[in-house]
Amino acid sequence: MSKLGTFWGIGVGPGPVGYIPLAAVEALHQADLVFVPRATTSESSVALRCLTGIAIAPERIREIEFHMDTDRSVLSEHYAQLAETIAVELRAGLNVAYLTIGDTLTYSTYSYILAALQELLPTLPQRTFPGITSYAAAAAAMSWPLGEGKERTLILPCPEDAASLRRDIETHDIIVLMKIGKRLPWVLDLLCNMGIAEHCAFARRIGLEDELLSTDVGGLNATDAMGYLATLLIRKTPREKRHS
Repeated sequence: MSKLGTFWGIGVGPGPVGYIPLAAVEALHQADLVFVPRATTSESSVALRCLTGIAIAPERIREIEFHMDTDRSVLSEHYAQLAETIAVELRAGLNVAYLTIGDTLTYSTYSYILAALQELLPTLPQRTFPGITSYAAAAAAMSWPLGEGKERTLILPCPEDAASLRRDIETHDIIVLMKIGKRLPWVLDLLCNMGIAEHCAFARRIGLEDELLSTDVGGLNATDAMGYLATLLIRKTPREKRHS
């Protein structure tokens, strides 16, 4: 058996070009192969677009279709197959970089791939580079603080019902809501009913051509705003003035 190659997990984006750690750029240059995910519903890879300006020979890029299925058994098989594909290259001694959008270990499928690879190759040399979370990018894009002083911030995937989300909002100062999807209409209705929509911000596809940013979600059209790569920042009360 050849010496195993090294596996690097790299978070890129989300969205704007240049959102990648310098150390990760060095790993990209050293990689023999760069695996790039592309959603089956998308014609191009958002992760690959985030590398604009970084020279990578096309023959080193392996674009892989990523399933968005909600069936865990289907996804589990998909991750296992993808890990086996990558493991073939690592067993051949090739160094492999794997891109993921946002931070590598925050609600990221990268963690599933890494776990599957480590099960196949327990002695695998690997390093994970952190990336920028969608909510950090959203906060920066809109100059929207995620927490000040002793404010309590909760990060969570969107609950399935309004009552659960209302409880989360009532018990925290800031809510970062991810994985909203088709729940956006009732989420916006809830924020309006609670009278806090004007304190909340929404971002979708930051830095991309169809970017949508809103610092007052009261007038947001849910049908137009729904989609992949969306994040909602919820503030229960108006921001406190902290300067004289």
